[in-house]
Amino acid sequence: MKLVKKEMLTRLNKYIADSGITSRRKSEEYILQGRVTVNNKVVKELAYKVNSEQDSVMLDGEKITPRKHIYFLLNKPAGVITSTDDEKKRRTVVDLIKVNEKIFPVGRLDYNTTGVLLLTNDGEFSNLLTHPRNKVPKEYEVKLDKPLSNEDIEKLLKGIFIERRKGVFVKISLLSPNKKVARITTFEGRNHFVKKMFGALGYYVTGLNRKSFAGFTADVPLSSYRKLSKTEIEGVFKNYAK
Repeated sequence: MKLVKKEMLTRLNKYIADSGITSRRKSEEYILQGRVTVNNKVVKELAYKVNSEQDSVMLDGEKITPRKHIYFLLNKPAGVITSTDDEKKRRTVVDLIKVNEKIFPVGRLDYNTTGVLLLTNDGEFSNLLTHPRNKVPKEYEVKLDKPLSNEDIEKLLKGIFIERRKGVFVKISLLSPNKKVARITTFEGRNHFVKKMFGALGYYVTGLNRKSFAGFTADVPLSSYRKLSKTEIEGVFKNYAK
C-alpha cells in the first residue's frame, strides 16, 4: 500500500477554492448540497481531505483542477485602469505585470489614484481583504484644493453620510503647514470613497495616493511590482480569516 504524505492532502473546500471557481465558504455550500464527488462518490464531509495528485474531484460533473496561486504588490501609477480589461483600450494594471496566468486586482484604485495595489488569482485571498466585516485598514495621502479645517476634521472622524450610508475616517493627520495635505486611515472600500467624503464637505481632492493597504506599503518604485512572500501571504490569512 502506497503511503500518502500529509502535505499532499488538502481539505476538500480549499481544494475547490484553489481552482478559482469560487470562495472556500461557497465551496462548503456545494459540498453540503451533494454537488461534489471524489473519485465518483458524493462527499458531504467538510473536513474530508483529498490527495491532489491521485484523487479526481468534480463539481456538477465537471473536473476541478486547482491552480497555483500567485500574489503581487504593484505601486500603481496614475492614468491606469484598475481592471483586467477596458472597453476603451486604455492600459490596465494587469498590463503592468508580466505573467502568463490570469490575475485580477484586489479592490480598486481610481484612474488617477496612485499607490499600493495587490493582484492575485486567489479568490479567497481577495475576498478576505475586500469584505467589509474584516475592517482592513487603508491609508491614503490626500491633497486638497483648500485648507482642511479642524471643524471638518471632527466631522470626518465622527462620520458623515454619503449615498445614504455613514462613512468615517478613523484617523486624520495634517502633513503640510497650509493644511492642504493630509494622511487619512479608513476601513472603507467603496468606490471613490475618499473623494466623496471630502466632496461632501466642499473639498476637491487634487491628488490621492494609497500609502498602505492591510499593512502592505509601496516599497517598490512607481509602476513597478514584486511578488508577495510566503510569510506575507500567510499573514493575511492569519489576520483576516475567521
